[in-house]
Amino acid sequence: MTTDRISKEIVLEAPRAKVWRALTDATQFGRWFGVAMQTPFVAGATARGTITHAGYENLTMELAVETIDETRGYFSYRWHPYAVDPNVDYAREPSTLVEFQLTEVSGGTKLTVVESGFDQVPAHRRDEAFRMNEHGWTAQLTNIEKHVAT
Repeated sequence: MTTDRISKEIVLEAPRAKVWRALTDATQFGRWFGVAMQTPFVAGATARGTITHAGYENLTMELAVETIDETRGYFSYRWHPYAVDPNVDYAREPSTLVEFQLTEVSGGTKLTVVESGFDQVPAHRRDEAFRMNEHGWTAQLTNIEKHVAT
């Protein structure tokens, strides 16, 4: 088992174009991810939003968008995993890379999510960040599945 990378996949019963919009339209992304996005996703820019999950509403999520490539069905951003302490300046830490890849399959669209770079997270919070995001991505795949089913 690797501790540097989380990899999850799900087949969504939805067309690729609908899943793509759910990932790359900041408003739609926010609906299933649990964040009120205040800025759109633009490659090379930072997108920000307020987390809407109970108990975390005082936190801002920042995503440094790297790639938005609809032709390849590839979207990626960097962020600071499990950055939940408002008294910590996470900007000083290395970020992890989150990659979404879409593939058309029989019956819908396969979504693969990979988050890598945990080995670079400071040792004092690495295990918890990995554990929380491992569980978090499982929940988020269920959330996007529900979102694209509507």
